[in-house]
Amino acid sequence: MFESFEVVPAIDVQEGETVQLVGGERGTGTRYGDPVDAAREWVDQGALTLHLVDLDGAFSGERANAGPLDAVLDAVGDEVSIQLGGGIRSAEAARELLDRGVDRVILGTAAVEEPGIVREIARTHPAGVMVSLDAKDGEVVVAGWTEGTGLDPAEAAARYEELGAGSILFTNVDVEGQLAGVRTEPVRRLVEAVDVPVVASGGVATLDDVRALQEAGAAAVVVGTALYEGAFTLTEANEA
Repeated sequence: MFESFEVVPAIDVQEGETVQLVGGERGTGTRYGDPVDAAREWVDQGALTLHLVDLDGAFSGERANAGPLDAVLDAVGDEVSIQLGGGIRSAEAARELLDRGVDRVILGTAAVEEPGIVREIARTHPAGVMVSLDAKDGEVVVAGWTEGTGLDPAEAAARYEELGAGSILFTNVDVEGQLAGVRTEPVRRLVEAVDVPVVASGGVATLDDVRALQEAGAAAVVVGTALYEGAFTLTEANEA
């Protein structure tokens, strides 16, 4: 997992289409077409990992875009690593995806509401759980970024590592999708709190932002809007 620093393209799916939201707010999305087309484009540009999210599932609490996401797995799942989240609320559902070929399931709301699910999945798939800690105003938020939890991201990350999480995904919702630049200090805090890989997300606008997150200790960075809007190419990012 992340043998060297990676730039990971995001494919967020809403109503069957690739979309990028601004600050996680519904109704702010820009649509970018068929998820399979997006996946093939990123693989052609050298992606080693793809980040897939069922946005409707994240908001509703149950998977809503299984068809389009399964199509991505069928198209490129043998060529790249896949991490997938959104609407996964049970250990059974997570194991089905892992057995289907997903490398890491991303658990957010489920991990907060039932932390034991992380340990349960890790028993059979030790590196298969990526816990998503999405932060708004320094607080972990769940349910599609709509509900606060009172949890500190770094403290929560350490707790989930003890439960068996193989990696942590940290998304700074305050800057997500805005092309406004990254904030590295929260990432540094998480990296210092755990030994498992920390993947950063949110705010990337330039290649300098990518480098800053690498210097902050992130094992990888998930990039969405900047790639879709052509701020830089995945090839340029990998070369940088």
